[in-house]
Amino acid sequence: MFRKLRYMAYGAFLAYFFDPENGRRRRALVRDRVPAMFRQGSRKAGKVGGAATAQASAMKQKATHLKEEEKPQPDDVTLARKVETEIFRDADIPKGRINVNAENGKVVLRGEVEQPELIKDLEQRTKKVQGVQEVENLLHVPGTAAPTT
Repeated sequence: MFRKLRYMAYGAFLAYFFDPENGRRRRALVRDRVPAMFRQGSRKAGKVGGAATAQASAMKQKATHLKEEEKPQPDDVTLARKVETEIFRDADIPKGRINVNAENGKVVLRGEVEQPELIKDLEQRTKKVQGVQEVENLLHVPGTAAPTT
């Protein structure tokens, strides 16, 4: 039974490709399309392989850098400049009236501000800066005595 089907398939194959009217055209099409199929398959396999490689590389990087590296404590001048950059971002903050000093991770804020709520806000912003360990807030509103330590 299977032998007959196999012979029938061979016969259909031969009739299709060796037909006197269209056989030459069909053989030429197969000659052109089969290598193209292999090239496309090769490109797709390359893309899949590249994507798998990229994913594996990303997973390796994630595993390598699970814990953030400790950054060294910035020196006092750098820390003071970082704090100034953070607290003076708003145009409303009086830059010339506030003095920022840093010493061994402790930041001292001195000066006058117009709004009393700004005093706490500037202290909170200063505490968020990386490297600040302690904040001494000596800011005051005009007309009040400057706080002392």
